Amino acid sequence: MKDFFRDIFQYHNHTNQELSKLLLENQDLVSEKIIALFSHTVNAHHIWNARISGGSMPGVHDIHPLDQCQEMDIANYKTTLDIISNFNLDQVTEYQNSKGDRYNNTVKEILFHNSNHTSHHRGQVMASLRPLGIEPFISDYIFYKR
Repeated sequence: MKDFFRDIFQYHNHTNQELSKLLLENQDLVSEKIIALFSHTVNAHHIWNARISGGSMPGVHDIHPLDQCQEMDIANYKTTLDIISNFNLDQVTEYQNSKGDRYNNTVKEILFHNSNHTSHHRGQVMASLRPLGIEPFISDYIFYKR
């Protein structure tokens, strides 16, 4: 299971880095909505990591320049790899959501959610590119594996 999660988050990091490059190359066309979505994606990844391993948390809707999003994605990936290596995936983590409600989930449930959340918002970003004249790339996992 740990190898599976390493592979999934390597895919997310690779794909997010490619998306970062595309956005930076076209930043004069990129909308504030796209920057907000991409910022939210890296913020949420950071927050979920911090819920497992501790540390500071950005605001879930903080906005960052695209180059900072790219750097945050790399840091998130490294932290996620540390979590996968050093935590029992069945360990229960108690955390608070942004509203202050308390929940308990296993590390593997949080990692799985984090993966889905990243895919969801990356898809929103990709779908927003073509109307701006930016050609999105194929970001499906199976294409990455080929």
